[in-house]
Amino acid sequence: MSIKAILFDHDGTLVDSEPAHFRLWKQVLADYGVDLGEQQYADYYAGVPSHANALDMISRFSIDESPEALVRQKALAVGEFLSREAFPPMPGALQIVRRFHALGLRLAIVTGSESAVAMATTRTYSLQPLFETIVAGNHVQRNKPHPDGYLLAMQRLGVTADECLAIEDTEHGLNAATAAGIPCLAVPNAMSMHHDFSGAAGTFCGLAEVERWIEENHLDCR
Repeated sequence: MSIKAILFDHDGTLVDSEPAHFRLWKQVLADYGVDLGEQQYADYYAGVPSHANALDMISRFSIDESPEALVRQKALAVGEFLSREAFPPMPGALQIVRRFHALGLRLAIVTGSESAVAMATTRTYSLQPLFETIVAGNHVQRNKPHPDGYLLAMQRLGVTADECLAIEDTEHGLNAATAAGIPCLAVPNAMSMHHDFSGAAGTFCGLAEVERWIEENHLDCR
């Protein structure tokens, strides 16, 4: 099978953002008397869009606040963070993006985060010319684990599901890609290694392994 497009998740896949997201959620919840634990974050919130996280947090911790208010506070915290520094790239992330672009593959980011978050990454690491489109959580009606983001990315690129591969680090992201009919490669990290990746087309220890596997198995464009 010849692949034409690679659709990358952002948080936890291209950038090592989950530790920062944990700290920022911990900061937001502290104002409500909640001490969010790292294991709690990994179990319930890693890789999950902010609105879904807020809904669960309000229920789980009996917070007297609207989910929209929590999401706004988290977004402000993320914006303040990104005004000072960028999320660090995952090992091999810059290499795999540049390599696949050089091979003529079409690249997109499909993220559950706001578009500004992914755009900060592409701007900081000079990746803007390499990605044809960024589909973010604020671009679709239903966020991950629904397939809407991936469906929109395929529409924008003009490709079909069997011409794509998705790369994700969480069960939520995997479910979104497979619901769109796209084979998904899973690259678990410390926050998501306990997720169920049984539906993945392959599970890998890092992006360097993904790069080799795709080149060996799915490219006729070399």
